[in-house]
Amino acid sequence: MANEEQRMPGDDPNAGEVPADRTSGPESADSGPEPQEEELTVEDILGAEQDADAKDADAKDADAASGASPAEEAENPYLEDLRRLTAEYANYRKRTEANAELEKQRAVAAAVTPLLAVLDDLDRAEQHGDLVEGSAFATIAQKLRGTMERFGVVAFGEKGEPFDPQLHEAIAQVPVPGTEQHTVLDVIERGYRIGDVELRPAKVAVAVGADG
Repeated sequence: MANEEQRMPGDDPNAGEVPADRTSGPESADSGPEPQEEELTVEDILGAEQDADAKDADAKDADAASGASPAEEAENPYLEDLRRLTAEYANYRKRTEANAELEKQRAVAAAVTPLLAVLDDLDRAEQHGDLVEGSAFATIAQKLRGTMERFGVVAFGEKGEPFDPQLHEAIAQVPVPGTEQHTVLDVIERGYRIGDVELRPAKVAVAVGADG
């Protein structure tokens, strides 16, 4: 057609233009997508914490191997006070327990002391042969004595043992030739105690030398 210009091959109007994505120069050659920051996962965080804990443990072990830390050395004066207070408390507790046990023994002693006269009657009956084995009287005596033993009541005072003024009450002195040491010749009434509490001393007759 007359109005249309004939275009020869190679007459591309954009032939002289350079595409935008093909810019020349070193900057364009090295350019590329910017690196993105790596996202941390839960496993990464936990792993980092475990590594930190392991390092702290190693540091503490090293301090322990090298000796007491300065802070521990500064507290040493108070350790001696702590030991002293601990010992004082242990002694106080022992005294308290001992006092409590003593008060318990005294309470039991006050309850059983009136029964000692009954035990004296049983002893006299036994000496006279009235406690026949198998009789009702003997059974009652056995039960009463067993009950006193369960309360911790202990009898003392035997013939032939050395006289002890802390344990015996001498109600009679009998001169016996050849006696060099005062000894218990006869037990009138036995003594009784509960633990460290003496209910009463033993009433005894004491054998003494003929010259007094």
